[in-house]
Amino acid sequence: MTSLDPALAAAAADPAPQLEPAAPRHSRTRRHRPPAKVLVGGAITLFFVLMALFGPLLAPHSASWVANTTNGTPQAPTGSLWLGTDNMQHDLFSLLLIGSRSTLLIAFLAGAIATVLSVAVGVTAGYVGGVADEILSALSNIFLALPGLLILMVIISPLPVPDKGNSFVIGLVVAITSWAYGARALRAQTLALRGQDYVVSARVIGERRIRIILFEIVPNLLPIVAASFIFTVIYGLGVYVALCYLGVVSPSSGSWGTMLQGAQSNSAIGNGWWWWYLPPALAVALVGLGLALLNFGIDEIINPRIRSARTGRGGVKFQLGLTPVVRAAAREGDAR
Repeated sequence: MTSLDPALAAAAADPAPQLEPAAPRHSRTRRHRPPAKVLVGGAITLFFVLMALFGPLLAPHSASWVANTTNGTPQAPTGSLWLGTDNMQHDLFSLLLIGSRSTLLIAFLAGAIATVLSVAVGVTAGYVGGVADEILSALSNIFLALPGLLILMVIISPLPVPDKGNSFVIGLVVAITSWAYGARALRAQTLALRGQDYVVSARVIGERRIRIILFEIVPNLLPIVAASFIFTVIYGLGVYVALCYLGVVSPSSGSWGTMLQGAQSNSAIGNGWWWWYLPPALAVALVGLGLALLNFGIDEIINPRIRSARTGRGGVKFQLGLTPVVRAAAREGDAR
């Protein structure tokens, strides 16, 4: 009788390997689910974006409509006037819906322009280096040191009256004072990426500098770009409302800031006319809250240490993508 191969004999003698049970489906679903911050923040932001898009169309009355030409006292909310009126008898609910468009339009426009400037300055400075890096970094530091609101007031005050109500002009001016922080963050990340193998390989094979920046570096910075955009939108929202509140800008269609400015100038708080100042103030706060939650959620998604701390799984050192990385030494110690 022929003898069996030792390897085959050992395989036949050993029992069948035991496969580890698959993770329950509900745990895998929970692992892939976005953080609650993203869901809540996205829902709040989407609600106000839809309000800005369709609110002026759904407003019961125009901005110039008045309920009564003889009464100069604000009316409290009623069944027909959900948020009452101001001292000029304008429907405040209609003003809230109409003002949402200009408020959010300028905030998102300022965020988009500032993000483009941040990417252009920060990525260029980090990748090119040398004298260009020193000049662009010094420019960023100057804008970081300037008091943003004061500079905006100095720039906007001499503008012609039509430009003070132009959304693009106001968004551009707000963006000028809000791009530097994002540029600094993107420069730091670009310095870390420009020495990566895929960037060096692209440079060795003769790829043009602009193509390396656009197709090799910028795609890997998209999470940081998104976070910078959201942060700038929050800044633009607050600054624009402040400029309207101070009377520096005068949008023709009105805004939440002009509602607050009218309430303040007519002593709505002292007279107890809460329906005049509270709705626009809550709207500004809720938009800022929704964007902040989105920003925190994005940070939680792209930062593995924060995501691992949120899951609370023992032994997980950090998480790479969707795969938890466990300390082998800790498991060996537990086994002993």
